[in-house]
Amino acid sequence: MKLNMVLIAMALITVLGSGCSQKSEKEMENKEHYTFELSNKVTRSKVEFTNRYGIKLTGDLYMPKLPHGDKLSAIAVSGPFGAVKEQTSGLYAMEMAERGFMALAFDPSYTGESGGEPRYVASPDINTEDFSAAVDYLSTRDDVDADRIGIIGICGWGGMALNAAAMDTRIKGTVTVTMYDMSRVNANGYNDSMDADARYELRKQLNEQRTIDAKNGYYTRGGGVVDPLPEDAPQFVKDYYDYYKTDRGYHERSLNSNDGWNTTSSLSFINMPLLAYSDEIRSAVLMVHGENAHSRYFSEDAFKKLQGDNKELLIIDGASHVDLYDNQAGVVPYEKITEFFETNLK
Repeated sequence: MKLNMVLIAMALITVLGSGCSQKSEKEMENKEHYTFELSNKVTRSKVEFTNRYGIKLTGDLYMPKLPHGDKLSAIAVSGPFGAVKEQTSGLYAMEMAERGFMALAFDPSYTGESGGEPRYVASPDINTEDFSAAVDYLSTRDDVDADRIGIIGICGWGGMALNAAAMDTRIKGTVTVTMYDMSRVNANGYNDSMDADARYELRKQLNEQRTIDAKNGYYTRGGGVVDPLPEDAPQFVKDYYDYYKTDRGYHERSLNSNDGWNTTSSLSFINMPLLAYSDEIRSAVLMVHGENAHSRYFSEDAFKKLQGDNKELLIIDGASHVDLYDNQAGVVPYEKITEFFETNLK
């Protein structure tokens, strides 16, 4: 399958390739590997909580070491789409904990160390619920002020975060970073390049794959970031490769670093628009995107739909999509995010 066909047919955050996993499933178990160094200003501990569908989720809880009051403001963090908590979300959570927040980075259902069978399935409903389940966990802790809880959604989980904010009135502030609208990209392709006929052909392909999977008794995976990298790959694909396939961001449990999502995961997103009620979000929202990101239009268009004077779109000069994953050289606007939460979680 040609690269441009993969972009249209699968329409996931990363370009799907046919490269094999670098590690076996057995080797992927029980890894304590993080793509960033733990700050000496915070502590990290493993926690578990259960969502409304009975799926046990696993997260890393980051706590500031500095003295603090009896109750903290808390933030739940997830993303990017196809990543695990030992990658970008954990880095963001650690940075927030350094700044005085309790922060929970968690693996969504069916991925990483979280439960759910079959593995490697994405769902607009269940993954939105995962954010609310994290809020459940944080709001019931004795050391958290339940009226001061926010969320951060990165990449594909930015759309899930907005959907959660539209549903869950306990969320007092939402930050999206380098956001993808997974419904839109799956239904319409990149830059809305698919029409109804192309979408019908995509549905046919995916449902034919369902039959194949049913006969085989297992789910075919779409492939993570394409490997080896084609010489004519677009720059954003090269950026993904540089993160997920190198020591910078590779992780044994990351779908994007290995064999990707189940191929048929795209089906539910095609018919289920995530942002249908985003115009009814009354709590504060900060949307952050890179000036040079191929995905920038997702945030710009989603922002236009938001209502109220407590919404802001921040475009980072010169930044690409992946720069906002882990670029610590003044690109990721931690201080702006901190100011946003300090203002709105009170």
